[in-house]
Amino acid sequence: MERASHWNTVYSSKTEHEVSWTEARPEVSLQMLEAGGLTTESCVIDIGGGNSRLVDALVERGLTCLAVLDVSGVALDRARARLGAKAAIPRWIEADVTGAWTLSPVDFWHDRAVFHFLTDPDDRARYRQRLLETLQPGGSVILATFAPDGPERCSGLPVRRYSPEQLAAEMGPPFVLTASRVHLHTTPWGGTQSFQYSLLRRLD
Repeated sequence: MERASHWNTVYSSKTEHEVSWTEARPEVSLQMLEAGGLTTESCVIDIGGGNSRLVDALVERGLTCLAVLDVSGVALDRARARLGAKAAIPRWIEADVTGAWTLSPVDFWHDRAVFHFLTDPDDRARYRQRLLETLQPGGSVILATFAPDGPERCSGLPVRRYSPEQLAAEMGPPFVLTASRVHLHTTPWGGTQSFQYSLLRRLD
């Protein structure tokens, strides 16, 4: 409930151009999904998708097996309003990723900047459990976090920074790092933030 309250306040009080994570188009996420073998038949969940435009891009590509999870109902409402009639395509899940929720198995789990907010080991363990329950064997995970030289806080909250190798160690078996890249994100006001994007495959 505390997380929901925090993020609902953020999305209620700021426009998309007043938050650092805004991207006009999620190019790096799309490239990492393509590297993992994305097709129009793929099933994808966007963790912390909120008001991200990744779902818009995937709908444009013709994907119909889509889900967007976010703890903030305000953020999800924004995305639904933006998509209009196309909002009927994705499944919208208002929930904390570490909490109780279910979804049919997916091919891709995408998370840009949720995992790095999980500073409590128990939360990270619950996150990993939801991941194991939701991603089918052979599926791919795209995890983007602040890199080791990235910010130590975001939206007033502390974060954990990762290298791709540290993130792969955190996930552990059956996940194997298959690709990664560093990305310097430009905020709406012209600042920069250092991210790393990791592509991991579930091998079991």
